[in-house]
Amino acid sequence: MQRKLTVVVAADVVGYSRLMERNEAETLDRLKANRRTIFEPRVAAHGGRIVKLIGDGALVEFGSVTSALTCASEIQQATEAEARTSPEPIRYRIGITLGEVIVDGDDIYGDGVNVAARLEGLAPPGGIALSRPVRDQAAGRVPYEFDDLGEHTVKNIERPIQVFTLRTPGAGGGASAGARSHRTGICVLPFANMSGDPEQEYFSDGITEDIITDLSKVSTLAVVSRSTAFTYKGRRVDVAQAARELGVSHVLEGSVRKAGNRVRITAQLIDAATDSHVWAERYDRDLNDIFALQDEISQAIVKALQLRLLPAEKKAIEQRSTTNLEAYKLYLMARQYNATGTGRHRELIVRLLKRAVDIDPGYARAWALLALCQANKRLVHADTGDTGWEAAERALALQPDLAEAHAAKGRILGDQGRFEEALAEHHAALALDPDSYEVNAPAARCYIAMRRHPEAIACLEKAAAAMENDFWALGMAIQCYEAIGDIDGAKSAARRELERVEKIMVAEPDHGLAIGWGVSALVTLGEADRAREWADRAMLLEPDNINLLYNLGCNMVSLRDFDKAVELLGHAFRRAQRQNLIWFENDTSLDPIRNDSRYRALVEDAERRIASTPA
Repeated sequence: MQRKLTVVVAADVVGYSRLMERNEAETLDRLKANRRTIFEPRVAAHGGRIVKLIGDGALVEFGSVTSALTCASEIQQATEAEARTSPEPIRYRIGITLGEVIVDGDDIYGDGVNVAARLEGLAPPGGIALSRPVRDQAAGRVPYEFDDLGEHTVKNIERPIQVFTLRTPGAGGGASAGARSHRTGICVLPFANMSGDPEQEYFSDGITEDIITDLSKVSTLAVVSRSTAFTYKGRRVDVAQAARELGVSHVLEGSVRKAGNRVRITAQLIDAATDSHVWAERYDRDLNDIFALQDEISQAIVKALQLRLLPAEKKAIEQRSTTNLEAYKLYLMARQYNATGTGRHRELIVRLLKRAVDIDPGYARAWALLALCQANKRLVHADTGDTGWEAAERALALQPDLAEAHAAKGRILGDQGRFEEALAEHHAALALDPDSYEVNAPAARCYIAMRRHPEAIACLEKAAAAMENDFWALGMAIQCYEAIGDIDGAKSAARRELERVEKIMVAEPDHGLAIGWGVSALVTLGEADRAREWADRAMLLEPDNINLLYNLGCNMVSLRDFDKAVELLGHAFRRAQRQNLIWFENDTSLDPIRNDSRYRALVEDAERRIASTPA
């Protein structure tokens, strides 16, 4: 019997029986819509796992208290905002505890679940009730205050529970318009790319991320994570509504126009309560001033909010992994290609990063990304070149607390089958930067290889939220949801994956890798004929991409077309290296074909070939 400590969230719809009596079909439609547009996306964005949905109730688990509280607060505020426009609104009560549970397959039982359910019953409509361990862990780390409701004796729990409610602007349960939190809440919306060139999107995104990172170093600010902020990218945003949804008092929005060696950045800080500008500025500068300009913007925001910037915080803001503009641009470009490029870009990405570290040998983030991309290149093209190990070690030597460097080292250890060592590096990376794409994607890969699919899903959903054009994370999430028998989760991931792939195909009809990942989505959604058509197209576009051929073979296994699967897997196995075989051996997608004599022959031939090849 396995036990673990986890954050348990129980949610229930207020007055559900009464609503069903009045209009059963309409109530069910509203509940499904709320789950699809509010509840499930926010759970995914904050790395939670929906354990089960029971009628109008939901049981969710999280790896961290702050993620659970932030997610629950966002759900309540978005649901309450929606409720104001409906005569028969959906509203939740939510209970949260930190406790021990018993793990049984994908389900959890025990005291943690029971306490969360009892707390949910004590929460006011639209409110959140939590146990003392949750309050103690979260105090000072989230932009909320807590009201102490004292000890309560509840059914089937021997000891009294000290209950608190979360106080957030616009939510039920003791919300106070004048309530002030210990930290000022702010969201930095993605800066718009005004350059007239979609290729410059990587630059405006990089500016936004750097400002989020800078502001996160200020102890008196509670900054909405990058993954949550970027869910608003490309949307017309009502600032006041976004602030209510996110539980923040201020929103920063702006734009970036880059032309030649000049850059124009506009930024405005808005007080959501009054919908008024607290501060606004336009900067026209030489591109070489970009780092000083980012410092200036961050410090101007702190000053406008009348907050005190400690000397150590000012120094932290001004410290950057590089101060070389050309190296910075190359890094941002490589990062974008890494998430959205084709197999043909793998060599280009490595070349961009090698140039970046040639220009600035002390650029730790570029070394870390180089390590990851060298590992990716080996998998895609069965390359026997650099493993990425030296680059990862260089990144760690330059910046031992760099999350991406630990993630890169973990990725390379995982490729060697050293999973426990890899996991230690991934845990270190996640502790340092739990929202980063470059941290969550490699961690997910390790969890998948270890068949720890619930943990992989949490990382994959975070990675997908952190990089809105990425298609790898959702493609892998489909497989992980299917591995744990969560068909609804798999279909949700497949729909989101297909939407991203189709958007890429409009801009790049020859993007074979994206089309290949779209095949996974089509298979899950039951569109077998379209999936086969896309598979043929992808193979024509990238016939030498071993990773693509392998994935298409896995999709044919899912379609029970074992003849085609063996044909495609044969291409992959004949060029596979040891790191490929380690992945193949642990991939649940191949379980239905493992006893097929033709598949066994492919494995044995590959193992003999690799064993006879000099290391």
